[in-house]
Order: sequence, then C-alpha cells, then structure tokens
Amino acid sequence: MLGRTANSLFWMFRHLERAENTARLLEAGFRMALTRDVATAEEEWRSVIEAMGLRETYEAHNGTYTGQQAWNFILREKDNPGSVMQMIDHVRTNARAARNAISGELWTSINTSWMEIRALLKRPVSQGHVGEAAEMIRRAGMLAHGAMAGSMLRNEGFHFARVGTFVERADAIARILDMKYYLLLPSLSYVGTSMDTGQWDQVLRSVSGDRAYRWLNAGQIDARGIVEFLVLDDRFPRSLAFCHSALRQNLAALARIHGEEGESNALMRDADTRLHDLTIEEIFDIGLHEFLIDFMARNAAIANAVAEDYRFLA
Repeated sequence: MLGRTANSLFWMFRHLERAENTARLLEAGFRMALTRDVATAEEEWRSVIEAMGLRETYEAHNGTYTGQQAWNFILREKDNPGSVMQMIDHVRTNARAARNAISGELWTSINTSWMEIRALLKRPVSQGHVGEAAEMIRRAGMLAHGAMAGSMLRNEGFHFARVGTFVERADAIARILDMKYYLLLPSLSYVGTSMDTGQWDQVLRSVSGDRAYRWLNAGQIDARGIVEFLVLDDRFPRSLAFCHSALRQNLAALARIHGEEGESNALMRDADTRLHDLTIEEIFDIGLHEFLIDFMARNAAIANAVAEDYRFLA
C-alpha cells in the first residue's frame, strides 16, 4: 500500500474519532451548563474549550464563554481549525483520497454523514439543536465503524484505520482526565461535594462510560474508581488499557503483513507493558497529572513512529 493511502486511512479515522469525542465532550458540557448559574456555566464552557486545546483560538475571536458562542465555535466556526465541521471535512477528504482502499459501504456512510452534518451546521446552532448536532456527529462515527467492520477486508488498510482510531481515542481520554484535575474543579474545598460528583459524572458522560461504570459499581460515583475504570479496565472500549491493547494488536498485524517490525512496535510494547504493570495506587503515587502527561507523550511518539515506519508522506 502506498504511504499516501496509509496516511489517508490513518488520518480519516483519527479525525472521525476526534469529531466523535468532541461531540461527547460538547454534550456533557451542555448538560452541566444547563444546571448552573451564568458564571459557573461559563466556567464549564471554558473547561470544555480548554480540554480541546482551543483556548487561545477561542479567546482571539470571543470575549466571553457564553453557551451559544462556545458551542457554535466548537461545531462550525470557520476560523477554528479544530471545529467539528473542519474535522468532518478532513474525514471526507481523506476518504476520497483512499477511495480505492475502502469499501463502497464505508464511503457511502461517510459521504452521507458529511452532507447531513454540513446541512445542519450551515447556520448557527440554537440551544434546542445542540443535542441533535451532537447525536448526528456521534452517529456518523458509529455508522462508519459499523460499515468498516462489516464490509472491509482485514488487510493493511483496515489496520491503519484502527491504529488511527485508537491513537486518537487514547489521547482524548487522557486529555479529558487531565482536564478534570486541573481545570474542572475550582478549588480543593469542592472535593467530595455535589459539584465534584457532578463533574466526575460529566467525565463519564463525555466518554460514554456512565452506564458501564454504574453497572460495575452499583451507581457509586468515586473519583479513584472512575480513574481506575478509565485507565486500567480493559473491558471498557474507551479505557487507556483497552486502546493500547488494541493498538498493539493492530500494529502487530501490520508488522506481520510487511514481514518486519518497526520502531512503532518497539515503542508500543514498552508503553503497553508499562501500563499493564501499573496499579491504581502506583498511578496516584506517581501523580495522575504526571502519569497522563507521560502517557500522552508515549502515545504521540507511537503515532509519529507509525508515520515514519510506513512512509506516510512517500
């Protein structure tokens, strides 16, 4: 497979995953903001924008963090390179570039979703349509993943797509967890209060993990338990452990297809082994922030190594 095609498949699913994660974070922030007073609601939107790494870009165009400004910036702002509309455009552009390597069903799902989302985001989104927009974006991801699972050969194209998915998903989960510790909680005096519990509930909702966590923990919201669930529980498909296990499997499959391992395989083994050997107690001893920063750096190094190993720009 040409490096350009591999690059398109990798980034098609990275952008798709990023759009899905953005929709989940937006929906969770919207739910929280509706239950707060104006000042607190603005802080909720600030935290969502910060989690996306868009604070400087946002503040260059907006003076406040009112809901309508924030969600339209996230969804459709032309000057925001991280807007959902930009991501969906990138998904379709990469799908077109890799058209000969994907199934007709996958192309149709992506193209149809692109047209629907583009039509919805053509005009500013009102409060009554935020949920509809988030649902449509999440559905676009589910349709594409379903089409790929049900119609694509398990060849190198499939594995490049999966590698892109899990690299992006792992980064998103780590960023959301880090945001909780450094941005969502206004003060240590709030720990254990209803505000703290509500913010942890927001974290679970933003990764679609609220029902799974409650099923496993009898409905109890506990910060330590939530961190363990999102970092180490490999039964949950959005935990860091699950993402890196899946990433390692797909990189191993690529190595078998190409007849040799690359730097990405070595980095993946080191990262996966380190995560597998850790306990939640050791993570808190290291410091959650420090652990997450290290995890994100290793994850980014793996993504860069994949591009080098498979000559993405060749």
